[in-house]
Amino acid sequence: MRVPPRRADCNRELGDSRMTILVDLLASPERAAELRALAVGWRSWTLTPPQLCDLELLVTGAFAPLSGFQGRADVDAVCATLRLAGGALWPIPVTLDVDAGLAQQLKQGESLALRDPEGVLLATTRVDEVWQIDRSAEAQAVYGTVDPGHPGVAAMLALGPTWRVGGRMEYLELPRHDDFRALRLTPAETRAAIAARGWARTVAFQTRNPLHRAHHALTTRAAAAVDAGLLLHPVAGVTKPGDVDYYTRVRCYEKVLPHYPPGRALL
Repeated sequence: MRVPPRRADCNRELGDSRMTILVDLLASPERAAELRALAVGWRSWTLTPPQLCDLELLVTGAFAPLSGFQGRADVDAVCATLRLAGGALWPIPVTLDVDAGLAQQLKQGESLALRDPEGVLLATTRVDEVWQIDRSAEAQAVYGTVDPGHPGVAAMLALGPTWRVGGRMEYLELPRHDDFRALRLTPAETRAAIAARGWARTVAFQTRNPLHRAHHALTTRAAAAVDAGLLLHPVAGVTKPGDVDYYTRVRCYEKVLPHYPPGRALL
């Protein structure tokens, strides 16, 4: 499917941007303990798998300059101009969508507890605004089509009529992972690992597919062409239906990693 020209322009501008300044958004231990005590009496929302992924990227600074799920002004600006309301480039809404049952109970100014499926309190948000969204209009703005053959459109439309919450967020902890923990580096940890290796340049390769021989040849030549280290960055979250499970994908990366020049590849 053809990418709308303005999305291509956005990609070019992203490629020319300077390195983002990372932020640490976790609350202090004292504030986290205070929020846990207060949240006992608050309404709660169990974050969906995509929302858990988004929250992790928000709190680690991977989504900088975002500091939380976008409010209505930012979403409208992104859909219309590919920029946040303040002018920063941002191509796709990152939002906290909830069901109608919760949305109709929420009152402006109250606090909402955001939990993982096991009930662990990960973050809180002050409810500044609640609004209903038009998924078809948003799909057209974001993807340039409402054709359900597009996997992003299909996933968006499958969610049905939904409400959205905006407000200031506080983060208590990151989502918990028990698999591949040594590979789950934050952006700051990744930059530190690159610096420790002394790489003046880095070529990064991201894919949602298992790493295979053609990928190895491509990445090896790309890094060698500019005398760079290689950052292998597989997607381990929610991907396209029918994809190979990410456990298998990451194991493929682990098997191929020793075949790169020593000290020149980071997974």
